[in-house]
Amino acid sequence: MIRRIAWASALISTSWAAAAIAGEELVSSFTLGNGMQVVVVEDHRAPVVQHMVWYRAGSADEPKGQSGVAHYLEHLLFKATENLESGEISATVAANGGKDNAFTSHDYTAYYQRIASDRLELMMSMESDRMVNIRLTERDIETEREVILEERNQRTDNNPRALFREQSQAVQYHNHRYGVPIIGWRHEMETLDMEDALSFYGTYYAPNNAILVVSGDVDPDEVNRLAEQYYGVIPANPDLPERLRTEEPPQTAARRLTFKDARVAQPYVQRSYLAPERDSGAQEQAAALFLLAELLGGGTTSYLANALQFDQQTAVYTGAFYSGMSLDDTTFSFLIVPSEGVSLQEAEDALDQTYAAFLEDGVDADQLDRIKLQLRASEIYARDNVDGIANRYGRALTSGLTVEDVQAWPDILQAVTAEQIIAIAKQVLQPEVSVTGWLMRDEEVTQ
Repeated sequence: MIRRIAWASALISTSWAAAAIAGEELVSSFTLGNGMQVVVVEDHRAPVVQHMVWYRAGSADEPKGQSGVAHYLEHLLFKATENLESGEISATVAANGGKDNAFTSHDYTAYYQRIASDRLELMMSMESDRMVNIRLTERDIETEREVILEERNQRTDNNPRALFREQSQAVQYHNHRYGVPIIGWRHEMETLDMEDALSFYGTYYAPNNAILVVSGDVDPDEVNRLAEQYYGVIPANPDLPERLRTEEPPQTAARRLTFKDARVAQPYVQRSYLAPERDSGAQEQAAALFLLAELLGGGTTSYLANALQFDQQTAVYTGAFYSGMSLDDTTFSFLIVPSEGVSLQEAEDALDQTYAAFLEDGVDADQLDRIKLQLRASEIYARDNVDGIANRYGRALTSGLTVEDVQAWPDILQAVTAEQIIAIAKQVLQPEVSVTGWLMRDEEVTQ
């Protein structure tokens, strides 16, 4: 087992960043001597804390041929450590009235506990232990490999929509690892072994590759003291590799796919475009794309819904989606579910015509103002959720953004103009970077 010595000399020097207020969020950030970043978001309205450790390592960081190993390792970290029995972390959290879990994405893996704030030290002691002291058996390897394969069965292989999305993603990304499913390709998942899991663990599970986010009823000085005590004594990994990914080559041709499955209950058309993500210090393009998605397909009052669902009645559902929270280029996508008697080709044509009309008409100023007002309201409501707050900062920081970027985002959204939205639409939503997919039944007529 690759194991670093947990109880090394304490690296007690910390670099404090000034606490900043984002609206009503009081945020403090500091860095331990071993390189671990710590972010504290105070909210003293309830005696609850969310303790999260985020690793800058997800499925897009996996070695070729080992797809799914990041998610596999996530499962394995609920097994035994040198100091805890298998399942003891979750059992201890539950016994103390809390909730715990973990999740893996393309860009990160995160572990969390939500619990009474006076149990924070207990959470840190256990979480810091599994950062370095994992103890696996061959039985663990075999059992959890079967678990993740069954998870793939249930969530992907038995769901035609999930299979369609998986294939669409693979077509969108020819060279980048975002084209590989987070859970992994089945034939590679079946070969994952002890060496694969421990190699990924030894490479990426280190304090200088981790971010601790604590939100809720906590004092930053106390969090700093505890973080130094439990995480600060873990040595950094001096061999942590630079986070380099294979880049997507210029996309110069529109791509199409047709996915047929007898289990499809409702055929639909999906189109995605390669799009820029939120970049640190330069989030304006992403903000314009976010608002473009809201205007075009953000609910029953959106442009697509009014045109296709209510006026023309060619669709029973329309949507536009953009998530800029990723380390590398993301996607902007449309989804159109045609009405009874409307073919997929007719639905696709209606989408094209309606989008062209939107560019011609321009942004409805009143609708844009309403969306911005709703975003302000949602930001206020979000402060009531310590889970959501910690997730917002963790996802951002593991995706290349900073605390300052997170704080600036609401005001950047409010400053976006109608002209910027139309300009980014014309710049990004180009046919040569698009993938158009039809999900259909085996007997579906294509024309």
